[in-house]
Amino acid sequence: MSSIIQLLPDHVANQIAAGEVVQRPASVVKELLENAVDAKATDIKLIIKDAGKSLVQVIDNGVGMTVTDARLCFARHATSKIRQAEDLFSLGTKGFRGEALASIAAIAHMEMKTKQDQDELGTHIVIEGSKFVSQEVAVLPKGTSFAVKNLFFNIPARRNFLKSDTVEFRHVMDEFQRVALAHPNIHFSFYHNGSELYNLPSAGYRQRIVGIMSGKTNEKLVPVNEDTEIINIQGFVCKPEFAKKSRGEQFFFVNDRFIKSGYLHHAVMAAYDGLLKDGMQPSYFLYLQVPPNTIDINIHPTKTEIKFDDESALYAILRASIKHSLGQFNVAPVLDFERDANLDTPYHYKDLEAETPTIQVDGNFNPFTDDKTNQHYSKGSSGSGYSSGSSLSSSSSGSSYSGSSYSGYSKRVEPTVSWESLYVGLDTENPETIESSPFTFENEEVTSSLFNDDEVEQASQKTYQIHKKYIVSPIKSGMIIVDQQRAHQRILYEQFLLNMTVNQASSQQLLFPLDLFYSTVEMKLIEELKPSLETTGFIFEDAKTDHIVISGIPVNITESEVSIVIDQLLSDLQDGIPANSYSQNDTIAKSMAKSLAVKTGSYLTEKEQDNLVNGLFACKDPNISPFQKPTFITMRVEDIDKKFAL
Repeated sequence: MSSIIQLLPDHVANQIAAGEVVQRPASVVKELLENAVDAKATDIKLIIKDAGKSLVQVIDNGVGMTVTDARLCFARHATSKIRQAEDLFSLGTKGFRGEALASIAAIAHMEMKTKQDQDELGTHIVIEGSKFVSQEVAVLPKGTSFAVKNLFFNIPARRNFLKSDTVEFRHVMDEFQRVALAHPNIHFSFYHNGSELYNLPSAGYRQRIVGIMSGKTNEKLVPVNEDTEIINIQGFVCKPEFAKKSRGEQFFFVNDRFIKSGYLHHAVMAAYDGLLKDGMQPSYFLYLQVPPNTIDINIHPTKTEIKFDDESALYAILRASIKHSLGQFNVAPVLDFERDANLDTPYHYKDLEAETPTIQVDGNFNPFTDDKTNQHYSKGSSGSGYSSGSSLSSSSSGSSYSGSSYSGYSKRVEPTVSWESLYVGLDTENPETIESSPFTFENEEVTSSLFNDDEVEQASQKTYQIHKKYIVSPIKSGMIIVDQQRAHQRILYEQFLLNMTVNQASSQQLLFPLDLFYSTVEMKLIEELKPSLETTGFIFEDAKTDHIVISGIPVNITESEVSIVIDQLLSDLQDGIPANSYSQNDTIAKSMAKSLAVKTGSYLTEKEQDNLVNGLFACKDPNISPFQKPTFITMRVEDIDKKFAL
């Protein structure tokens, strides 16, 4: 019997390895950027076309490679990072497996140019599908340039599995941001289809975060600094009021390497305990430095998950340091340049004491006596025309007060004889009083009902709200119980979908336009959503690189809800915008309905309950919400009778 086990050819093995290393253009961007960082570059340029499907090019000014190294770097398991197995537990670099360049070269057209500083000439190599096409000597600047073209050209099935350009571009942007945030001392620039997206000069952590996230990120950041024997923590967390529903702006860096850790994320959330609303996520940019021998980074193919020696200690230190920073933020004094100076105490009053007012009390005053005493006010000794005090006289039959005297004269006030005399002539039961009244009243005669008795009984039926969540309404066969949030979602969903379909949405103009700030990735999404949002009633006055200006909003949205609607929409479209226009409109309508619908726990008046129930059953499909959940249930009288028959 012949042998059935055989060695795979090199090109097949490389394609299999590429399937593990290169999943999409973003994987190529990550590997090439990390190689440039390991090459000690101080200036790195990323150029992509068609979201990386046509071209991914990384140019750096690093140390470069010799002719031998340039040829050998495309071999599998060729690396300059490790020499023995023990080096795996003390890594200070990014890549180390030696598979990245070999895997990329197996599934793309690749071109490399490299030159060391001391050499006069560099090396230019062209590879197509693991085959060396040419190797030449060329005049080049110091550093290395990798250009990857036509990714997956020899694996059409893998290329067909790539998502739209919008989705792939977001993945590329994520990888670029992670590397750029981890190394603020390096100048990064990013170009997509000929336009510059980022130009980030060398700076500190705060400047790099603000440069990447743009908008008003600087005012959101709270610094975190903690230095212990086992870990050094630096970075920033965002103030609780700027929390978002999405988890996009959450970054952990361990020894300048981006990682994902649900355990450490839980420590951050524990520090925010009691400060965030349900479902909200804080933003954070935390840089952790630990001894390399206390972590294992080789437990995941993408190296985004690592293993710590003492996770419980790291958890406690991280939670405590963030909690301490948030506490400092709440109590630290700040310079308030918008303070109202009129509320300040004048400087020449700062040492003066307040004057104690003098009070004169009439010791002979008795509120229970029948004597009708008259109070007189005389001119005060100060000559101001007023006495230093006043008194109120009252009696069992009435009460009176005297005003202050003028020009030194006193005035006698006669008290009212009886309070009942004030209401003489106002007895409405006296016919003579009504007849003598100068006013005439028009009597309306009550006519018979326009409806029959059944309709009157049905119209008088009311709805009831239970636990601010459900609305109960009686019907002929029993009653229905409506989920107020799902019902309102269905009503709003059909309204938005109709407006977007017929393009006849109404807008309300804002007296003062709204300026909303977003990151570069979010601005790209908003630009693509702009035509669909305009059909719902939004009016965009202007769109900058980091913010939008809205001058009109739909009639059923308040000004304070605009940012909530757009944030929810961006959160729902993290995985990309549907290419089909109907699917895109459907997604937008669902997102807006979810953010604007009345929430569970909201009190509704009787009229609002009626409108909600009537609006639900006026929908085309009132049975389910836009998210395929039932909006109401029916309970028949027979079912209720059975409950009592037990």
